[in-house]
Formats: sequence, structure tokens, C-alpha cells
Amino acid sequence: MRVIEISTFGGPDVLRPAERPGPTPGPGDVLIDVAAAGVNRPDLMQRQGHYPPPAGASDIPGLEVAGRIAALGPVDANGTPPRSASGRAWQVGDAVLALAAGGGYAERIAVPGAQCLRVPRGLAMHEAAAIPETFFTVWTNVFDRGRLAAGEWLLVHGGTSGIGTTAIQLASARGAHVLATSGTDDKCRASERLGAVRGINYRTEDFVEVAREVTNGAGVDVVLDMVGGAYAPRNLEALARGGRLVQIATMGGATATISLLTVLRQHLTITGSTLRPRSPAEKGAIAAALEREVWPLIESGVVRPAIDSRFALADAAAAHVRLESGRAIGKVVLDVREF
Repeated sequence: MRVIEISTFGGPDVLRPAERPGPTPGPGDVLIDVAAAGVNRPDLMQRQGHYPPPAGASDIPGLEVAGRIAALGPVDANGTPPRSASGRAWQVGDAVLALAAGGGYAERIAVPGAQCLRVPRGLAMHEAAAIPETFFTVWTNVFDRGRLAAGEWLLVHGGTSGIGTTAIQLASARGAHVLATSGTDDKCRASERLGAVRGINYRTEDFVEVAREVTNGAGVDVVLDMVGGAYAPRNLEALARGGRLVQIATMGGATATISLLTVLRQHLTITGSTLRPRSPAEKGAIAAALEREVWPLIESGVVRPAIDSRFALADAAAAHVRLESGRAIGKVVLDVREF
């Protein structure tokens, strides 16, 4: 099968087309003929040598795909054939999207059945491929760990990223109010078109001041942050009493100095998580929640994955250049094959 390999750590040019044997699905797995694969910042970090795949995962980059099931693996230790987390028995030919621990930049991939979901009605394969990494991440962090509820305020950093465009739409659709930071006025307006009450240009505005102003001095209930570093104490200042800071990446630095007195006085919670190392059972639980809570929003047209651009699999390096440029609004996708 055709794949994209990381020939050595470095810039986008280290991504090279190659031929490899196709994977064999293990117990409880499905083998997917990949139609499209999403491109995400963890892929860039892996290419640079900063985010190695977990033990047992493919060294091929790519954490999300959509396609059709080509084969089913054997039953698992409990004698159960490959199933979705909600109990759906997968069949050869089913159109699915899947969250993977690696291996997405390839014509075929083996994935635990619990990490697969049926493609929502009305979505093309390239749109479906843009869902898993960001929707799984946003659901488990904003709604599970962050406990965002209808009527509350969410501040999203990186509003036009894949994570940001997903968080804005899901939070708005579920009755929350969203503020989103971006680096240009055009991106701020794009965030607002997706449902944000207010886009905040972090180059010309202080997001703490804007958050306080828009909420009449109360502050926001949840901050979803992928920056870290110097943003950490400012995020705490932006939070309302009882607010939750949810950290999902540290693009601006992994260390910070904060005032614990602020945490105590404001009854704040600081939490966070990573997705890739989680077990198939944990990822399956998120998948089941998405099918129950989010699929109706997608199929009714209320929520839609935001697609910035599409590239052929062989042009994965150009896709990485696009994502690294900071100009993308939404997801970058690789077209692998047509059905």
C-alpha cells in the first residue's frame, strides 16, 4: 500500500511517499480502506521528533481517517466480533470514520472497532475524516472535564484551528456562549460566523479584559487552552468564580508561574488531558458519547466540520506547510482514494 513516511525528523520535506505491506487487523479490529485522512498539529510534532507514537502504534503519521471497512479482525478475548462502542456490529463495506493512534497517512489502516463511528448522513468522506481527532478532543475536554453547560461562557484559544472551530460550534449548539481568540481580524470574524459571540484579536486586544467586559465583570466559566506558558496566569484571571481551565497542549511552553491564591479564592479547577495514549475502551466511551450527543447535530446541519483545504496523499508535505503557516481556518485533509 502507499504510505507517507517520516524519513528523518525535520521540516515538511522529510515526509516521503513509500510502499509498505498492508496491516493485519487484530482481535476486535477493523481494516479500513482509507478515503481521506485529517492533518493535525500532533502530526507536525511527530515529524519534528517531539511527539513519538505510543508503544505498539504505527510510526506512520495520521490520527484520523474515513473510509470503508475492507475486512474484520478475529473476535476478541471475550469472543466478541469487532463492534462500535455503542454495540453496532461492523460489516465489510460500512462507511466509517476512526480515531487512530497513528498510521492514517496510508491507503489502509487497522483500528479497534470501538474507535470507529459510522459516517454521519450527509457528509462526504473528506469531511468525515476531519472529525475524529478534534471532536473526540473537544468532547472529552470541554464537556467531560470542563463540564461546560448551557448558558455558561467558554473562552477558546486558537478559534480558527481545527480544535477551535469544533469547540465553537459544539458549545454554541449546546447553548453555551463562546469567546474565541485569533491572530487576525479576519480570523476573528470567521470565528463569529461559526457561532462565537465575539472574536478577540490577541495581537491588539487583551483577552482577559474582553472576557471581563463581555461577561459584565463575571469572567468565563471554562477556558480551553492549547498555548500554556505565559497564558496560564492570564487564563486564571479570565475565569469566573468556580471556573475551569482545561489545558490540552503547551505550544507556548510547558511551565508557568501562577498564583495559587487565585485558585483558592475563586474556587478554580485546573485540569487537562491527552488523547492519543488512551486505551481503546476510553476512546470508545468518547465515541459512544459523540454518536449519542453530537451525531444528531451534524446530521441536522447545525454542526459541520470546517474544512480549510485538501491535498493529495502524495502532497502531504504541502499539507503540513499549509497547517504550519498559521493561515488555515479549520481542518487540512489528505485525499487518499476515491470510492
